[in-house]
Amino acid sequence: MVKKRNYADKEDDGVFNDKEPAVEEDDKPKNKKYRRDKPWDHDGIDHWKVDKFGKEDNPSGLLEESSFATLFPKYREKYLREVWPSVTRALKECGIGCELNLVEGSMTVRTTIKTYDPFVVMKARDLLKLLSRSVPAPQALKILEDDMQCDVIKIGGLVHNKERFVKRRQRLLGPNGSTLKALELLTTCYILVQGNTVACMGTYKGLKGVRRVIEDCMKNVHPIYHIKELMIKRELEADPELAGESWERFLPKFKKQNIKRKKPKKDGTKRVYTPFPPAPIPSKVDLQLESGEFFLKQDQRHQQVRAAKEAQQVEKTAERLKKRDDMYKAPEEAGPEAKIAEEKKAKKNKDMTELKAMAQSLKAKSSQAAKVQKLQASDDSAMLMAPTGSAATSASRLKFVKPKKSL
Repeated sequence: MVKKRNYADKEDDGVFNDKEPAVEEDDKPKNKKYRRDKPWDHDGIDHWKVDKFGKEDNPSGLLEESSFATLFPKYREKYLREVWPSVTRALKECGIGCELNLVEGSMTVRTTIKTYDPFVVMKARDLLKLLSRSVPAPQALKILEDDMQCDVIKIGGLVHNKERFVKRRQRLLGPNGSTLKALELLTTCYILVQGNTVACMGTYKGLKGVRRVIEDCMKNVHPIYHIKELMIKRELEADPELAGESWERFLPKFKKQNIKRKKPKKDGTKRVYTPFPPAPIPSKVDLQLESGEFFLKQDQRHQQVRAAKEAQQVEKTAERLKKRDDMYKAPEEAGPEAKIAEEKKAKKNKDMTELKAMAQSLKAKSSQAAKVQKLQASDDSAMLMAPTGSAATSASRLKFVKPKKSL
């Protein structure tokens, strides 16, 4: 086994100090064989924390100019023209210059002499991207903050069928936007569904969760499953005892179910067998040969087509004129016979309504009489069942007489 000498323990006379045990190469894995300790990097450091960058960190500024340009759709032109002064003011504070070109339909941002933060131009680029994707300007300007990030998720190419794509995109919104609101609350992100893209703003952790939910929704996984999972995770985060444990046992596991669709029933009628194949569909040349058009010259054909179009136009104009004339025709007045028929119909309807009302009143009266009769019968039976004092004494004096047998 090869042993590695520790060169740190070398003495002044050039002899190795073999008192301490040498580090064996097999103790470390291959990917960490030549790694050295980093005393400045320890577990207490939050690598995701973004430190504030001020003018004192870069007093000399930038050497080269950087610029980014983004196109925007025509319907955003009016809104961008209204909010552009506020966007210019916000970017000026960061030392970024901006330009709105309405002729080309583009927005441009660039660094200036006053720019001290080298990353702020990337933030400005994201701002233009959000503005072009219909995000309101007050919300989009929050991207200039250090702890705010953005992500534009393209969902147009995930589903090829247009109807299915619209249904799944609507599933992401939910009834009255309730599903989208729940996602925003659980992930602490701003989400805007617009056309073939979804614009999101928030922290790195939140954006990662939002992307997963949106992509799964387009893959036919309902967002409600992810919402349930996020709610459970939020509860588990509040418990400090479970911070170092695995949460797999608490999270729900949903199995994909393949529901078999009902197949249409086959028609029982048998087709009559014919040994001859069906006649081929006549081609355009066959039809021209049949009608004799094939043998006409090019000018004659054009003339024939033009004549057919003109005939069709004449028919259409005649129909249109007829419809227009019909609008100005006086309606036909109803004669005496029609009036008599209407009166008879009205009288018949009136008699029917009266009969229905009478039948309902008779039914109500009969049901009321039946109830009264039932109550009287119950009272009579109660009186018979409870005898008076004299009747009771006479009943006690009666004796049972055995009937005599007949000879």
